[in-house]
Amino acid sequence: MGLHSGVPVKIQIHPAPAGTGIVFRRSDLNYFEIPASWQHVQRVSYATSLMRQGVLISTTEHLLSVFYSMGIDNAYIDIDNLEVPILDGSGGPFVDLLSAAGRKTLRRRRRYLRILRPVSVEGNGKRITIIPSSRFELSCDIYWDHPMVGRQTLDIEVTPERYSAEIAPARTFGFQHELDQMRNMGLIRGASLENAVCFNHKDVLNPGGMRFPDECCRHKVLDLIGDLALIGKPLLGRVIAERAGHAMHVALVAKIMSDASLYEVLTSEQVDEPLAAVAG
Repeated sequence: MGLHSGVPVKIQIHPAPAGTGIVFRRSDLNYFEIPASWQHVQRVSYATSLMRQGVLISTTEHLLSVFYSMGIDNAYIDIDNLEVPILDGSGGPFVDLLSAAGRKTLRRRRRYLRILRPVSVEGNGKRITIIPSSRFELSCDIYWDHPMVGRQTLDIEVTPERYSAEIAPARTFGFQHELDQMRNMGLIRGASLENAVCFNHKDVLNPGGMRFPDECCRHKVLDLIGDLALIGKPLLGRVIAERAGHAMHVALVAKIMSDASLYEVLTSEQVDEPLAAVAG
């Protein structure tokens, strides 16, 4: 089920040759291809959508976050509708599926994008910055005026192991008082307590409660990684997000990619990493 569209969707992930990257293929439209690239970003309000020649793929961030964090560089994603399925609202099921499928090492060096100098995007009290680092690190700060959320922060070096245990299980979330307005906007038609955390004015409505005390912040990190994945290469840098959202994430990516003086591209040999991998 798609979170916002509410329509059923079938998805299959296939291996792809070295150098392919992550490519969505609309199986209902003669396998029309939409690469997961910042150049194809179309909408970034409540989800990140990609479009090429009028063909849309919506809510891409969870799956892209998993690919990126689990070290999958090349895959075809065959999908028969316009929105990636929400599953349980987290990246956990995708991690489990990819882990069960396994992965293959390809005979081509992975290429990294390393940030050379600081770059920021900011506005309306929100900001996202990336500074040079030899690793991929994230610092996320969020605030909602709610007794179960408030201010939450998380600082993490993203590795497959830490991602699968600490980030992937965190679910998308929302607030009961916003539901009618969002539905009137054509959003969250597929939302339920089975695929999202929902708060009323003082508590959480989900019978099982929260998976982490700071699940909201962890999910924001999941989303952020999915948007950064649109760079198309693993990132070496420290990202500091302060109340940022999809639009600001994507603006940072576009700012980086529009100025080649901000980064350099290195091979895995230069950063002492293994060969590139493909979804198995």
